[in-house]
Amino acid sequence: MRASSVVPAILSLACLSQAHFLMNYPKSIGFSDDDEGTAPCGSFTPDLSSGSSQLVDFHVGGDSLAMRSTHPQTNWLFRVTLDGSAKSDWQQIFPIVQQSGLGNFCEPQITLPSSFEGKKGVIGIVADGPDGLLYQCVAANFVSGSIDPPSACKNASVTASFVNDSKLSALVSGSASGGSSSNSTGSSSTSTSPSSTQSSAAAASTSNAAVALRASSVSGVSLGGALTALTMFLAGGAMML
Repeated sequence: MRASSVVPAILSLACLSQAHFLMNYPKSIGFSDDDEGTAPCGSFTPDLSSGSSQLVDFHVGGDSLAMRSTHPQTNWLFRVTLDGSAKSDWQQIFPIVQQSGLGNFCEPQITLPSSFEGKKGVIGIVADGPDGLLYQCVAANFVSGSIDPPSACKNASVTASFVNDSKLSALVSGSASGGSSSNSTGSSSTSTSPSSTQSSAAAASTSNAAVALRASSVSGVSLGGALTALTMFLAGGAMML
């Protein structure tokens, strides 16, 4: 491979290494690496008006949330609100899950209560990692049925487990009772009980969520994991120069 083609690839990987976390699916309402720590949506404002370019369909019977973390360990909170300003009434839709390892992470069958069908709202993805709390949001049309995981829903060679995280639990007022079940492929995983501060609805979904984590287990290093490792190596080398 020529140096002229290697250099852009290295620069691209180095830029990625500076990001906190990226939304692979669905499309978020916006991303700013500098402002991702600004609640509730990383400095962006949801637009749920008819015809808004931010809106994407999210299937209440089962849809995916896919992220890419550049930190060695991240705790994820998935939450939802029908408040168009995203300032209140947040409900938890999945037990808090810890990703250990760099790279892609996906929950392929997040479900919501059927009462959400036909409404618009905001899905919040909050990461608790070395840089503190980080936020991104999805402006959603909640539609009926379920959908197969997209190609963007993939897992690197990471481990996942349910954990207690008081900082994340403090960001929700309750739990939506949709729960989750899945047939993910990707990471090896273990699971423990969710936080006692979560409502019984979230606790009831833990059994199905544990299936999601176990079903996503494989061994070996994926291409995504290898590229992320290379990114971190290059970033470290750049700091030494």
